[in-house]
Amino acid sequence: MDCFGSVSSCRFAIAPPDELMEQDREHRRRHSIRDQATDLGSGTVRWIASSTGRGPSQQPHRTEFPRSSVSAWEAAVTRGRQDPGQDASEWQELPEADDCDADEGVEANARLTGMTAALLLVLLAVEGFTILRIGKLLTLHVVIGMVLVPPVLLKIGSTTWRFARYYLGSPEYRRKGPPPAILRLLGPFLVVLTLAVLGSGIALLLGPSSARSELLTIHKATFILWIAAMVVHVLGHLVDTARLAPKDFYWRTRRQVRGASTRQWTLVGALCLGLLLAVVVAPKIGPWRSGGTPVHLITPAGKAAPSVPPSG
Repeated sequence: MDCFGSVSSCRFAIAPPDELMEQDREHRRRHSIRDQATDLGSGTVRWIASSTGRGPSQQPHRTEFPRSSVSAWEAAVTRGRQDPGQDASEWQELPEADDCDADEGVEANARLTGMTAALLLVLLAVEGFTILRIGKLLTLHVVIGMVLVPPVLLKIGSTTWRFARYYLGSPEYRRKGPPPAILRLLGPFLVVLTLAVLGSGIALLLGPSSARSELLTIHKATFILWIAAMVVHVLGHLVDTARLAPKDFYWRTRRQVRGASTRQWTLVGALCLGLLLAVVVAPKIGPWRSGGTPVHLITPAGKAAPSVPPSG
């Protein structure tokens, strides 16, 4: 056989068939390994890119968030910064900030009412104890009565606010709903009786001595009606008071509603104002005793007991 060209061409031309077949198989095997490595690398890259959201996607998602939590957060932030005119339907689905603030205001009002109610329960328990021995504990009775005035006005203010907002059609207070019907009907009467008890007591201490008998009768009568209504009121709100009163004092729950410190200081301010009133009124108790019938001579019926004439 004639050979043209180089020696290697002649050698390749005269190579046996078995060697040529072996070289062809080796060539195919190397190409197969290289292709598998390329496919594996590109598949891994595609998997990492798709899982992290960093690489291009063959099917871009226009309305769905990526699978990755990090990329989903980035997409949410980016979507939140978009111009409202770009996609009005997405902005309509987002919660309104005003509604959230309004509902937070309802909860704040409920917490202030609950804290004030808990404080009043303690003060009223002490005041009730002084009634059992009013002759010896008259000073403490008057002092606690004056301390009660600012917290009572604070609670009346918070409940009146909820009452007015509900019946004026405020959406957030409508969503919360009203108290039970019996408590709603009892509320205005309890407010009037509370003001009557406190007002008659203050008038009894600071008013003219000539009107003490009438004022004492009014004070006792309104107190009896008040205590009956108060028992129903306390039992009806006892569970809510126990649930709401401590929320601004627990670290976990106080952060749920803004203004916890403000509500606490408001309650402390009302208590301090009551103590100031008590300090101002306390010196008048002595002259009140000497200016009228001594307290230890007043019978349960409100009449002065006959004094024993001194023996000659």
